[in-house]
Amino acid sequence: MKKTAILLALLLSLLLVLGGCTSSKKVTSEKDGGTIVIALNKGSIVTLDPADYRDRETETVLRNIFDGLVTRTYDGKVVPEIAESWEIISPTEWEFKIRKGVTFQNGDPLTADDVVFTFNRIIKEGGLEGKTSPRKGLMGPVEDVQKIDDYTVRFILKEPFPVLLQALVHQQIIPKKYYEEVGYEEFLKHPIGAGPFKYVSGKLDEQIVLERYDGYYGGSPDIPPVGPPSLKRVVFRMIPEPSTAIAALEKGEVNIVQYIPPDMIERLKKNPNIQVKENDGTRVYILEINNKMPPFDNKKVRQALNYAIDMDSIVKEIYKGYGVRLAGPMLPYAFAANTDLKPYEYNPDKAKELLKEAGVRDLKVVIDTQPFREEEALAIANMLEKVGIKASVRTWEWGVLQSEIQKGTRQLYLTDWGNAYLDPFDFLNPKLKTGERGNYSFYSNPEVDRLLDEAAKETDNAKRKELYYRAQEIIYDDAPWVFGYSLKTVEAATKNVENWQPSMDGRENMHRVKLSNE
Repeated sequence: MKKTAILLALLLSLLLVLGGCTSSKKVTSEKDGGTIVIALNKGSIVTLDPADYRDRETETVLRNIFDGLVTRTYDGKVVPEIAESWEIISPTEWEFKIRKGVTFQNGDPLTADDVVFTFNRIIKEGGLEGKTSPRKGLMGPVEDVQKIDDYTVRFILKEPFPVLLQALVHQQIIPKKYYEEVGYEEFLKHPIGAGPFKYVSGKLDEQIVLERYDGYYGGSPDIPPVGPPSLKRVVFRMIPEPSTAIAALEKGEVNIVQYIPPDMIERLKKNPNIQVKENDGTRVYILEINNKMPPFDNKKVRQALNYAIDMDSIVKEIYKGYGVRLAGPMLPYAFAANTDLKPYEYNPDKAKELLKEAGVRDLKVVIDTQPFREEEALAIANMLEKVGIKASVRTWEWGVLQSEIQKGTRQLYLTDWGNAYLDPFDFLNPKLKTGERGNYSFYSNPEVDRLLDEAAKETDNAKRKELYYRAQEIIYDDAPWVFGYSLKTVEAATKNVENWQPSMDGRENMHRVKLSNE
C-alpha cells in the first residue's frame, strides 16, 4: 500500500511538472477559462457606482459586474434578465416579477428591496448621497418604485412612458444590505453586484480586473448559453490611443480592441491571427449650426449648408464606407424613422442660390471640432469655400468645446449623440426640444416641441410613429443641423476569442465569451 501511494504521488508530481511545461501560446484551459483583456477607447472610466455616470465605456465595465431587470441583445432587442416577466397594469403602472435564486457576489439573495433601493437612488432628488443622480433623466416620468412582495415590484409613472424597457436596460441593481453596511466610499472601493464577474482590483484610469462569479444565476434565458461565465478573469484596460491599442492586439497583449479607425480596418482583416467584426452603430454624427447666431437664424442659410456639404463623400472617403448617410435627424433602423425623407443632395449651385436669396455675402465661418474629426472638418471647410463661404477649422478637447457651445459662442461645430434606445425619445427630445440638455444648436420650434411631447407619452405605436414622422418633416425643412451619418461599430479580436459579437451600443458583454486553446 505504501509503495502504491508513493508511486501515485510521483506520477501526480510528474503530471504537474509536464502541465507547467505546456506551450505559452495556450491562453486558457478548460478548467480555468483564461483571462481576456479588452482595450477600452478611453483614458478613464467615470466610477464604479451604477447610479453616478453617463458614459458608454463606464457602462460596459459595470454591466459585467451588475445585472439589470432587463438587458439588450447585441442587435438591440430588449430581453428579461433579473426580471423574469413584466405586465403593464395601466398606462402608468408596470409590474415586474423578479427571478428567484439570484444572488449578489457576497452570497446575499436579490429581492424586491434591492430593486426599490437601487431606483430610489436614481429617481429621487438628492437620492445619491445628497445629490441627484445623472441617470435620473433616463428614467423619464418614473416617480416611484414600490415593493409588492419579496419578488414583485411596481413602477409608478407620472404619465405613460412607452420606452420604459429601453430605459431599464441601462440601470443595474445593487445590494441594499451590503451598501448600508459598508457605506458609499467603501462600496466604491469594493462594489458588489449580481452580474457574471466580481470586482477584484483596479484604478479607473488604468485598468479594472474582474473574476468569474461561480454562483452566477446564469443571465438572460434569451441569450444562451445560460450559466456562469467560461472566462476566469476579465481585464478592462484604458488605452485611448487607437494605434497603441491595435499594436497591443497584434502582439497578443490584448484580446479585443473596441474602436478600429477606418483606415486600419483592411490591414487587420489581412492578419490571420485577428478577426474583425462590425455592427450598425447607434451614434449620430452631425455638423451643428448655432440657430441663434446671425445669419444662421435664417432657415435658407442652414439649408444652403446642407446642399453645400457632400456627406456621402465624407462617409466614402474619410470613413472608407463604414457608415450610413442619414436622410434627416434619425438613424434609418430606429423606430419611427421617417422613410419618406431623402438626404439633401450635394448641390453647390442650389447652396449659392439660397445664400443669395438670404442676402448673405462674404460669409466667414469657423468650424470647431475635436482632434479626431479634424480631417472631416477640413474637408467641410473646403466644400464651403466652393460656395463662397470662407471657412477655417479649430480643434479642442471636448470639455473645452462643450462649454463654449453651451454658452452659444460658436458658429458651426461637429458633434455626435447616442441613440441607444433606437427610439426618437432619447434622441430627438434631448437634441431638438427647446432648452433641452443636448440642444447645442439652440433650435426651437413650438410645433416640434408639441409633437415630441405627445409622442413621448403615446402608447399606441402607430400613433407615435405618425407624430414622429410629422416632427421629422418639420425638422428636415428647418435644417437646424447639417444632417450627417452614423458610423459602423467595428471591433477586432484575436482569433482565439469565441462567441463574441460587437454590440450596436458599444457594450462588451463577456458573460458568453470564451477563449479557445488554439
